[in-house]
Amino acid sequence: EVPVAISKAVEHAKKHLVRIPLREGTIPHEVHGRFGGEHVLLKPASEGTGIIAGGAVRAVVEMAGARNIIAKTLGRGNPFNTVRATLDGLCQLRDPDEVARIRREQVG
Repeated sequence: EVPVAISKAVEHAKKHLVRIPLREGTIPHEVHGRFGGEHVLLKPASEGTGIIAGGAVRAVVEMAGARNIIAKTLGRGNPFNTVRATLDGLCQLRDPDEVARIRREQVG
C-alpha cells in the first residue's frame, strides 16, 4: 500500500519536472509569480549576494539550484501558496538565447 503510493508519487513528480534556466547561479530576469492570494517577486542578484528570501521561497530556489537571488513575498504568508507562487514565477523564466532565437524566426 505505502510502496505503491511512493512509486506513484515519484512517477507524478518525474512527469511534472520543470527546467529552470540559470545564468551564473542566478535567474536571467525579474519575474512575478502568483497563486491564490500570494505573490512572489524574484530578482536576479550579483555573485556573492546569496539567497535573500523567506523560508518557503528559500527552500524552492535552493532546490532549483540558484545561488544568488533576491525574493519578496506579498500576501497572507500561507506556505503552500507561497511555494506554488514561487514555482509559477520560476516556470515563467525564459533563457535569453531561447527568446532571441524565437524572435529571429518570427521576424526573419
